[in-house]
Amino acid sequence: MNGAPRHSRQDFLGADAPRLLRLLQVGIIGLGGGGSHVAQQLAHVGFQRFTLFDADRIQDTNLNRLIGATQRDVEVEELKVRIAERVILGINPGAWVESLACRWQERPDALRSCDVIIGCVDGFAERRELEACARRHLIPYLDIGLDVHQEEGAPPEMAGQVILSMPGHPCMQCLGFLSEKNLAKEAARYGAAGIRPQVVWANGVLASTAVGLLVDLLTGWTRELRAPVYLSYESNRGTVKPHARLPYVQNLQCTHYPVEAVGAPRFEAL
Repeated sequence: MNGAPRHSRQDFLGADAPRLLRLLQVGIIGLGGGGSHVAQQLAHVGFQRFTLFDADRIQDTNLNRLIGATQRDVEVEELKVRIAERVILGINPGAWVESLACRWQERPDALRSCDVIIGCVDGFAERRELEACARRHLIPYLDIGLDVHQEEGAPPEMAGQVILSMPGHPCMQCLGFLSEKNLAKEAARYGAAGIRPQVVWANGVLASTAVGLLVDLLTGWTRELRAPVYLSYESNRGTVKPHARLPYVQNLQCTHYPVEAVGAPRFEAL
């Protein structure tokens, strides 16, 4: 051991970065393939305050991508939030971790106390509710997602997105990622979506990108980050780049979530 502080190789983030990382409370929704990466990486970087939401227990089919999970966890049907908590505390024993084995809608008070929210969930409707909650409480929201498509006769196409939704800036509806059309289409096939293909390396790329954006948002170390952020990931080509729609919404005033509209949102069934 050379006696150097643990995070000495992150000094370029700024002298105040360690304190900021310790104080910021991060809410992570979904501790599966993407969320487990996010939790682990934030702990390594130096974050100390976590609120975790996931009602699911691990299954054998999760072991191909859930960071920190073991065969023993499958045998005892461990909760995903408990696995993430174990990973975090294994890296930072002094971290404060609130592990909630339920849907975030059942404990919105816990989510509203967070300084930033990271959504690692499936489905457009879930994303819409998360973003609405974040917007109405003026909380930055980071969204990551991955999907695999395949046309007949063509190889599978694996793609995803990382979106930073900031109060006062274009939201996911402004960006064209969420729309009434895709929400209605999803509602029509609810319960019949089947198994969603997922792999560990693609989840890792998206999670790492989101963690990098969060650190930049907090420390400003690049001096370049501007909202909104909408990045497209194309695994087949190994690229992460700004979405083609982004230049057209940079100066757009969001009308879906006016900054003055605060408080708990209400939703109507489609």
